[in-house]
Amino acid sequence: MRLLVVEDSPLLGPSLERGLRAEGHAVDLAGDGVTACEFLRRYPYDAMLLDLGLPQRDGGEVLKRLRAAGRDTRVLVLSARDQVEDRVGALNLGADDYLVKPFAWDELLARLNALLRRKSEGVPLLRHGALSLDPATRLVRVDAQLLALSPREYALLELLLRARGQVFSRAQLFEHLYDAASATSDKVIEVLLSTLRAKLAQAGLPELIQTRRGFGYVVE
Repeated sequence: MRLLVVEDSPLLGPSLERGLRAEGHAVDLAGDGVTACEFLRRYPYDAMLLDLGLPQRDGGEVLKRLRAAGRDTRVLVLSARDQVEDRVGALNLGADDYLVKPFAWDELLARLNALLRRKSEGVPLLRHGALSLDPATRLVRVDAQLLALSPREYALLELLLRARGQVFSRAQLFEHLYDAASATSDKVIEVLLSTLRAKLAQAGLPELIQTRRGFGYVVE
């Protein structure tokens, strides 16, 4: 999943970024509201962890702009403001959940994972012949065989299945799977495709992901 952390604390922000990356997510970090809005304009995010007391543009304004743009990004507010009116105000602006600082890491992960599961609820299985992908459980099967995929292999396969027939360039796939601060190049997509294709081939689907030379990759 691609996440945006919006936190101006020089300690908490990078700590959240590191912890969420260790969980397998692609994470961008914004230290103020203006930068957050620019990230949201440029990239699609599955979820955002949002502080309210931000410099330049407060978290409430960031949230209002996100919802006014019609984006369904899940939003978990992380704030030291612990009054009922603060929580109600954030929820009324479009937040999905509210966690008061200081918080336990395990609780933050549990709440975030619940939001991400909720986003996938009601989404039908993605099928392609014998292959099925369940966005709610993030499990992939070929017939009855469970396919063991890494988080990024899963994300790549889900993206291609959701947009069947659409050709993605290497750069486009990289943008979906890696955060803006990633030190690696988009050539890592070739490695990711190779490992995913090997697992699909072992399960009997060697031709699922096709290469359009000069254009990119597609599942038809």
